[in-house]
Amino acid sequence: MQKAFLVGATSGIAQALAERLAASGAALFLAGRSGGKLDLMARDLRLRHGARVETLAVEFEKTEGHAGAVRRAWEWLGGADASFVCHGALIDQKVCERDFGEATRSFQINLLSAASFAGEIANRMEAAGHGTLVVISSVAGDRGRQSNYAYGAAKAGLTAFLQGLRNRLFPSGARVLTVKPGYVDTPMAAHIRSSLKVSADRAARDILCAAEKGCDTLYTPWFWRPIMLVVRLIPEYVFKRMKL
Repeated sequence: MQKAFLVGATSGIAQALAERLAASGAALFLAGRSGGKLDLMARDLRLRHGARVETLAVEFEKTEGHAGAVRRAWEWLGGADASFVCHGALIDQKVCERDFGEATRSFQINLLSAASFAGEIANRMEAAGHGTLVVISSVAGDRGRQSNYAYGAAKAGLTAFLQGLRNRLFPSGARVLTVKPGYVDTPMAAHIRSSLKVSADRAARDILCAAEKGCDTLYTPWFWRPIMLVVRLIPEYVFKRMKL
């Protein structure tokens, strides 16, 4: 991967991805909410790795600007070998229950915004006949649970969107990788205490390895695959009585 486009570049997993990509010599185009944070990140990558880096501040919820952002990235990079859509927001379920406007915001950021960027990137990869699109979904989308079903519903929709996109792009030679992390030690999950939590660098390593192999779906760490298989197989008449 010599040319990479990262959306949501200041998120924990994206920063770990950028670190590994820059160390390997890749040119990076970083897009995110905060221009100031992006500039700091770019200066650090240039200083420590001599990386070629450009940045762009974007509004994730304003999807009408996404096509322009993708066009800017492609023009600066000269086309991308790989693109990573990493942004999201974990809005408290209780808040979403009290205020559907917050649930709508969760759908907007976690589903519509991510799907918008993925679709724009997919069009360019399809035309080029190559490239890898990596999008961060979540294990939360595998089954609706009372503790986070607004977030989970958005991620379930994103996973289904990516399945269709992968099916559509397969004949062109372009690839789509759906990433389903469990608990990762990032600012978004700082409030979650779990012995299953892993570092963002561990997740980034797994993601890059899966992308290189041409995988379709990645659970990271690996043990979330059997865990979520069990969760999906629990009969609904039992599951609805559980507190998960």
